Amino acid sequence: MLLEFIFENYRSFRDETVLSLEAEGLSNHRDILLEEGNKKALPVAAIYGKNGGGKSNVIRALWFSAQFIKNAQRLQSDKAPIPVHPFLLNDYSTNAPSKFEYTFFHEGTKYIYGFVATRSAIAQEYLYHYPKKQKAVIFKRTHQKYYFPQNTAKSKKAAISELVPANQLFLAIASAMNEPTCMAAMTWFREKLFFSRDFSDFSAQIIDNYEDKDLLKAIVSYAKSADLGIEDMTFDVKNQELDIENLSGHVPDELLAALSNFMETLKRGDSTSETTLRYGEMRATSYHRGTNKNGTSELYCLDLSDESDGTRKLMAFAPAIEKALANGGIFVVDELEKELHPLLAKFIISKFQSPRTNANHAQLIFTTHNTEFLSKNLFRKDQLYFADKDNENGVSELYNVNIGTHDNVRKSYLLGKYGAIPNLTMEEF
Repeated sequence: MLLEFIFENYRSFRDETVLSLEAEGLSNHRDILLEEGNKKALPVAAIYGKNGGGKSNVIRALWFSAQFIKNAQRLQSDKAPIPVHPFLLNDYSTNAPSKFEYTFFHEGTKYIYGFVATRSAIAQEYLYHYPKKQKAVIFKRTHQKYYFPQNTAKSKKAAISELVPANQLFLAIASAMNEPTCMAAMTWFREKLFFSRDFSDFSAQIIDNYEDKDLLKAIVSYAKSADLGIEDMTFDVKNQELDIENLSGHVPDELLAALSNFMETLKRGDSTSETTLRYGEMRATSYHRGTNKNGTSELYCLDLSDESDGTRKLMAFAPAIEKALANGGIFVVDELEKELHPLLAKFIISKFQSPRTNANHAQLIFTTHNTEFLSKNLFRKDQLYFADKDNENGVSELYNVNIGTHDNVRKSYLLGKYGAIPNLTMEEF
């Protein structure tokens, strides 16, 4: 469960920016709140804003920091620049460090993890936890100087720190070397954060999860309950080992040589493991009811690629949504309503808002332009964020607003009361 995400000096956000999912003490919609320890969190946060205002950069900050945490140890060479993207519209932020910090619960324990980085090095990194409801240090780092608490794990952590390059994260290296407290925090990033994917990735998602029959059933149920006209779906998956020797004559020699070299490199990296390449393909078929010439009804099949953009978008979302709901994860999506009917987007929101379908404390963070969601019947005021950019200096800001008891939220937003809308001059007609 995510409580708070903080970032600074990233893309259009120059200053420290806070996305908090910790619930305020409001009286409305208390039944939707997620409880962990003595904290109450929001199941959904919606971010509104004009085009170019910065709302997508909030999603980019979440995505970049999560991917760097999970993958830097495997993909980042010791001389590669760190792919941070600082604020560029002044003469002092470009070389200043960017900051990213997560506060979250994992398996009943609260954690705070963060790092501060320039393109050349990690300037700070830290991990705290609350094992007995008291804040305790797991490690702190300033450049290549480390602090570890006095306990039995100190010597192992110190030895690991000697192996961490200046441009990589201690958390990632320590997790790869099975340091228990770091592994626990890393598990949250690897297993609880889900980002929206395009329909082009749908085949890969099904191949990766083909053995999870409950997930496949859930995807079919999404199609049925969303009233897409689909009565059933089937998935035909072929996932087999790729025999390089049998590819000769079927693929270009250059590709064959590259695959052979790749396999040899993998084997040299770990001589004790079996190294194989696998090839997967998937065909998804949807079934719709049609009426024959004689008046009888019958199910007819369509390839899922022939379905509407909205149907394919919902299917692309479905695996991540279901995983988040089943595992208490966080689903993050930019422009939730894009290619979706507003009622389909609301259908997704309701999955996270309802205690009946969200028993495992999953969360949804999304950006949107759809003002139909700006209703106190759907959201509490602490669930609504607005992103706006100052045209004078190019700095984006993320904020909540004070919504009055009798305010019509949608009307107030469109009239400019909360900011984060385009400043347009409408022509008369």
